Amino acid sequence: MNEPSTLPTCAAIESQLREALAPSILEVIDESAAHAGHAGANGLGRGTHFRVRIGGPAFTGLTRVAQHRLVYDALQNFTSAGLHALAIEIQR
Repeated sequence: MNEPSTLPTCAAIESQLREALAPSILEVIDESAAHAGHAGANGLGRGTHFRVRIGGPAFTGLTRVAQHRLVYDALQNFTSAGLHALAIEIQR
């Protein structure tokens, strides 16, 4: 299990997405507490399961798969820090 100080946070994920994709719409929600007991949950109720609502010019004209890949690629470094699940909602 990761130490609490190294777990992904909403603020860290938001910062990384803003830097990588310059979104005009961005909301990051930690839904980890709702997944207690599920695979990937760490027993702390935070830092493992997130929802990202994002939109902006970087996503224009891309397929849904390509849009999601942009987000996954931007957050790749959080996977080893405990990010287990990511729900992505592309906003227009």
